Amino acid sequence: MLAVRLNVKTHSLSVDEVPTPEPGPGQVRIEVAAAGVCLSDVHLVDGSLSPLFLQGDTVTLGHEVSGTVEALGPGVTGVSEGQRVLLQAGEEREGVVFTRGVDYDGGWAQFALAAADTVVPIPDSLPFDQAAILPDAVSTPWAAITATAQVRAGEAVGVWGAGGLGAHAVQLLRLAGAAPIIAVDPLPAARERASEFGADLALDSADADLPRRVREANGGRGLAAAFDFAGVAAVREQAVGCLDVRGRLVLVGLTDKPLTITNGTAFSYFQQQVRGHYGSEPQHLTELVNLVAHRRIDFGRSITDVLPLDKAPEAVDRLIRKEGNPIRLVLRP
Repeated sequence: MLAVRLNVKTHSLSVDEVPTPEPGPGQVRIEVAAAGVCLSDVHLVDGSLSPLFLQGDTVTLGHEVSGTVEALGPGVTGVSEGQRVLLQAGEEREGVVFTRGVDYDGGWAQFALAAADTVVPIPDSLPFDQAAILPDAVSTPWAAITATAQVRAGEAVGVWGAGGLGAHAVQLLRLAGAAPIIAVDPLPAARERASEFGADLALDSADADLPRRVREANGGRGLAAAFDFAGVAAVREQAVGCLDVRGRLVLVGLTDKPLTITNGTAFSYFQQQVRGHYGSEPQHLTELVNLVAHRRIDFGRSITDVLPLDKAPEAVDRLIRKEGNPIRLVLRP
């Protein structure tokens, strides 16, 4: 079969012929229908993100995967051949979370293996390309909103970075009843998209008047929750300056730069908080599939383009250059 392989030592990406994997005990083999291209994949390619548990130097990328169950390994129950599914972005082994397409082979391939308990059935009404992006691009902001930030209806929120995850966060915050929703991004196209997706106000992060405008939009008060989807130190400093009393800064974007809070006394006095966030739990995917199945939300606008599997290096390059201001590019074997 064809698979897109990354050598994590040399950072070389190639489309190779590899043996079709056989499912072992408790595993299923998925015929991949769609696989998302994420900024995390770019970080793996450029070396700014390294696998923690990968055996060897080479891995098949892809942690956003959907497809059809094609074969069952020994002892598998509760899953049937021909079933339409998406795959959780990782699996837990002895209390440690391993990420698909990072610590073990992922879904940028014609076939992929998955532990049977990481398979999530999807309805016929959910297209494979939209299903593929749920395990990270959608479930990560959903978990950040509902579990880490614990946003309640009527709370004022800010979204810094209206790219793939941030754009979905705007949609999901609207679904959760947050108000107002303020998006912040330096790119005009990203701000326009945030407004189309439901932001009440979209501001340029370079606007020196930004903290005042945020409070003006919320009746003079700051934000109950501010989400950093950019992973940029300056963003975090700006977001802290827009928080209300007991406001929560939620760090979703990844960076190896230090976190600084200039006015630590004020931060403590106003009982503000910093909360780290990473990924999602299995129940968040189940919730999202249920919401989509009952037409509470739709992610059709999120699929910027679909490319064949052998165009994976081109997809990575397009994401690096932000060509066409993509939300999600999807590979189709």
